[in-house]
Parts: sequence; structure tokens; C-alpha cells
Amino acid sequence: MNGLVKKVFAECGKEEIETAVGCINVSNPSSFITSILKIALGIGGGIAFFLMILGIFQIITSLGDPAKLNTGKELIWSAIAGLLMIIFSVFLLQFIGVQVLKLPGWEISIR
Repeated sequence: MNGLVKKVFAECGKEEIETAVGCINVSNPSSFITSILKIALGIGGGIAFFLMILGIFQIITSLGDPAKLNTGKELIWSAIAGLLMIIFSVFLLQFIGVQVLKLPGWEISIR
């Protein structure tokens, strides 16, 4: 059982801090920012997914009521718009920070 727990929960390295949402690398500022961005993107994607599920639930349980149906549709479209804003903000950060301004240490590799 102990081996299974080690496989499921990754252990943090020497220069990492263990948090509830994952390991955060604090060895240098660029790795710290990369770790924070990975966690923030995961949380943002999870919230968008939850809102889409909530909108689908509202549509299913609307029982033909146009107001509830439109509320569910608006919630789904808002979640999709928010997710696209998150994706494009990371793209713009990468484009402006790395390719235009050539800031050292701002290369974001999201794996």
C-alpha cells in the first residue's frame, strides 16, 4: 500500500515546496512563475469545466422554461469565453515577454 501512495503522490524535490495543489519550484524566479502559472491554469480550467457542467445541468432541468434554458446557455458560453481568455492571455504573455521583449527566464513550458 505504501508503494501505491508514493506512485500516486509525487514527492517534491530539494528546491520545491509541497502545497495542497502540487509542488512549487522556488529555485529561481522563472521556475517559480512557471509553477504558479501551471497551477493557476489547472485551477482555471477546472472552474471552467465545473461551470460548463453546471450550465448543462441547468439546461437539462429547465423543463422547457425559456428563462432557465437561456441561463444555462449563457453560463456555458461564459465558461467557454473565460477559458479562451485564459488561453489567449498565456499566449500573449509568451509572445510579448519572450519573442518581442526577449525577457530572460520567461520561457513557459506547460507540460
